[in-house]
Amino acid sequence: MEISGIITAIIIGAIIGVLGRLALPGRQHTGILWTIGVGIVAALVGTAIAAAVGVADTKGIDWIELAIQIALAAGGVAAVERLKGRR
Repeated sequence: MEISGIITAIIIGAIIGVLGRLALPGRQHTGILWTIGVGIVAALVGTAIAAAVGVADTKGIDWIELAIQIALAAGGVAAVERLKGRR
């Protein structure tokens, strides 16, 4: 993987993570690094799920894939929030 691929993954992960946080009600106390990390994982797993279901490659914007990624990011941010709250 080249440096441009890594930078792209970080940017897309940050966007997906922030959208996942926005999907949750209330305020989250999760830091930006956790949000980016969750977003990167959600983007990768969401793409794999969309490919497995057969909706990864469509004409135009892949709305279903994006919805899967945001839902995974919201779940991931909520999980991190719960884990951090238990400490």
